[in-house]
Amino acid sequence: MSVETVTLGCRLNFAESETIARSVPAEEDWIVVNSCAVTNAAVRQTRQAIRQAHRRRPSAQILVTGCAAELDSGSFEALPGVSRIVGNGRKLNAFTANDVMPPVAAGLIHKVKSFVAIQNGCDHRCTFCSIWQARGPSVSLPFEAIRDAIAREIDRGAREIVLTGVDITDYDGGLGRLCQRLLAAEPRLARLRLSSLDSVEIDEPLLELIAGEPRLMPHFHLSLQAGDDLILKRMKRRHSRGDAMRTVERIKAARSDATIGADLIAGFPTETEAMAINSLNLLNDCDIIAAHIFPFSPRPDTPAARMPQIERELVKARAARLRTAAAERRSRWLGSVVGSTQPILVEGHGTGHTDTFAPVAIAGARRGETGVAKVTGCTADQLTAVWA
Repeated sequence: MSVETVTLGCRLNFAESETIARSVPAEEDWIVVNSCAVTNAAVRQTRQAIRQAHRRRPSAQILVTGCAAELDSGSFEALPGVSRIVGNGRKLNAFTANDVMPPVAAGLIHKVKSFVAIQNGCDHRCTFCSIWQARGPSVSLPFEAIRDAIAREIDRGAREIVLTGVDITDYDGGLGRLCQRLLAAEPRLARLRLSSLDSVEIDEPLLELIAGEPRLMPHFHLSLQAGDDLILKRMKRRHSRGDAMRTVERIKAARSDATIGADLIAGFPTETEAMAINSLNLLNDCDIIAAHIFPFSPRPDTPAARMPQIERELVKARAARLRTAAAERRSRWLGSVVGSTQPILVEGHGTGHTDTFAPVAIAGARRGETGVAKVTGCTADQLTAVWA
């Protein structure tokens, strides 16, 4: 018998899927589908994934969990092959006794990099988002549990740890202080990376680490969402355009080689062309080299779904424009790296990432290797390199 995981959405979901899989009884045959509800498209993809899984392995039982299942379990119950639907609150105990303390979610990818959850839920109420309804209020996991989970992942072969959650900058006591304690407590933690950050919550201890701790990887993905102040206000974000720019300036001042990624939503309700251009210009103003672009998707029971909507074709066009501009910036950035030497972690067969999170191909490199490589060229979306 075997267990298969199908994960949609965020890195937290991936960590949870792998944790659930490790608890499935060895004699049982399951497919675990961990759903996403961040957009309507993600919900559709979850249904498609369930149908495909059942066609691929009709004898396996299917467990559906995650945010989409939490918000609308009824829409998944009748799908072929679905045997069990489990809410987010019980997902890590899906195959264990409910009174057992849930483990820290952790998932190893490519046998090299591990995503470790430090926090779950969200206390904010962005008008476009339904995830807080699916995940509940913000809860920080105990330091000792996180430390021990990281130690286990390193024992399993992880060469890089990525801290993840729904809103990790909301960690009790501060994300920077947590990172300081983890790096001090676990000397084997050679590479620490952070998942998406709320720019308004980046604290001084984290900026100190960015400036002086080489084990903290210098790529920072910010949850910016828009580049226009009125749209940010209507989104109920807690930062302004100027705040975002100042955050990036502080990161770059702390570490000159730091790179910036960002989430951006195109076509939010009431967005005018001028407002859309402000978001487009944010790519340059915040030096964004890794943009995740989302066309606005009205989620049920959210304030943004009740606002005046923009025509879908215009939403798609603005998203396409943002993606094109972001891809051009990324391509130029990759080109600018050619000729330099870069620290690299090899994650696959001859492929990996630089510390600044540029994808790289390096001939003959073995999975798990780390070292410094000379960048010899690039394509539109990947560097090529040789060991220096």
